[in-house]
Amino acid sequence: MEFEEMLDLLQPTRDDAIVLIGDLVNRGPDSQRVVQRAREIGAHALLGNHEWHLLSHRRQHKPVMLKDYDLVTLGTLDPGDWDYLERMTLTCYAPAYDTLFVHAGLLPDQPWQEQNVSVVTDVQVIDSQGMPRRRSDSPRSPHWSQLWKGPPFVVYGHTPRRNVRRTDSTLGIDTGCVHGGHLTAYVLPEGAIHQVRARHRYAPRKLKD
Repeated sequence: MEFEEMLDLLQPTRDDAIVLIGDLVNRGPDSQRVVQRAREIGAHALLGNHEWHLLSHRRQHKPVMLKDYDLVTLGTLDPGDWDYLERMTLTCYAPAYDTLFVHAGLLPDQPWQEQNVSVVTDVQVIDSQGMPRRRSDSPRSPHWSQLWKGPPFVVYGHTPRRNVRRTDSTLGIDTGCVHGGHLTAYVLPEGAIHQVRARHRYAPRKLKD
């Protein structure tokens, strides 16, 4: 799978910190294998909206919340996988580089340490009232990264695009692997970008530039 190809490309050592920025599960061909490999390599995984969705269902027992791909994933995860998902954090801060890793993003007018799970795992744009929204719900609103001035510098995913998206204070690295694009890694301290092309288009969506 593409994740293993990326590991083969980067050849991380025991001294390297590996941060996965969420949505390890759903839509791809083998969610359980991704979680298993993340556990095997000791990766620090951040909570994405898909993991949050599964955990919320498991804690609250609300089957109505589930989508077809959730049901597939639920049937494959073992107790160790669930423990790993439960330990996912909202953010990972690298003080040596003043860089913050998140799944989706942040509100631009609040300290990053104080932002809640619904924002950090699901925000895309900020509407005219300063509220976090998904891009589909408020298509004319600016992406949160356009409003974030930092510090810290923020590396995020969640909003799939054909290419990485840079501002002075942010870097978006969701390049739509599940939609037939690429899996992207950002490597510090050199700031290098590495990519693996998707083997297939696992979920339909036209990627924007």
